[in-house]
Amino acid sequence: MAAQLRIYRQKIRSAQTTKKITRAMELISASRIAKALGRVNEAGPYTQELSRAVGLVAHRSNVEHVLTTEPAKITRAAIVLFTSDRGLAGAFNSQVIRAALQLETLLIDQGREVEFFLVGRKSVGFFAFRRRSYLNSWVGETDQPEFDLAKQISDELIEIFRKDESEGGVNEIHLVFNQFMSSMTQTPSVRRLLPLEIEGKLEDDTLPDPDGVTALYEFEPDAETVLDRLLPAYVESRVFYALLQSAASKHAATQKAMKSASDNADKLITNYTRLANNARQAEITQQISEIVGGADALAS
Repeated sequence: MAAQLRIYRQKIRSAQTTKKITRAMELISASRIAKALGRVNEAGPYTQELSRAVGLVAHRSNVEHVLTTEPAKITRAAIVLFTSDRGLAGAFNSQVIRAALQLETLLIDQGREVEFFLVGRKSVGFFAFRRRSYLNSWVGETDQPEFDLAKQISDELIEIFRKDESEGGVNEIHLVFNQFMSSMTQTPSVRRLLPLEIEGKLEDDTLPDPDGVTALYEFEPDAETVLDRLLPAYVESRVFYALLQSAASKHAATQKAMKSASDNADKLITNYTRLANNARQAEITQQISEIVGGADALAS
């Protein structure tokens, strides 16, 4: 009984130590969510307005730009997969990797060859474990991403998109990342980055007049030069926004996972305390029985 009681007390101490660690990690993640969401909210309007501006230029001009023109046949595609550098975030990494693999299967079924760009150590580890190849990876800056990282990724994406297929270029680029919906929900999001895909209805300040005449646009300098300037900024903003969304989702997922771990530690402590009390009571009962038995033996 004494040995069993010591085991239960050791398990209680272990669960209490684990609870302290998970509780601390939960508080750290909670403090980082507000900052990460602030960065997402600050970047959101700029990304939306820039996407709208690029869409208007591409829609209102007759220029066939390499980044906006849909190719006649798409044979090679690239997927940029955003994961985290660290774990302890529940299904955060597994669900976005699963979404990327599903997209890969869909593209392969459409007759396209797929290449991967990886962001985050978890995706790199996943591909290394399965001995799968990828074109490039970026690790170490996913918790608090900076714009320089987005620019590095964007420059490489634009470069490979401009290349010919015979030189290793691609016709299509997709982003796969976790989108922050709420503190409890982070949903994998798949967005096509290039060629430019106009989402929804384009609206501007120069709507058609009551007679139905659409406004004419003049570009200074020419539309192709405007697109040359806008599109790299558009790609950078989209990649940076995906990085920020992924970072905010990671902190929220970590907070949720650590809260669940703390609650489980509380349940373990309660169960082990009950078992320890039962073992202690059994030991006391056994000692009393031995005393009473000895007293009876002496009296007889």
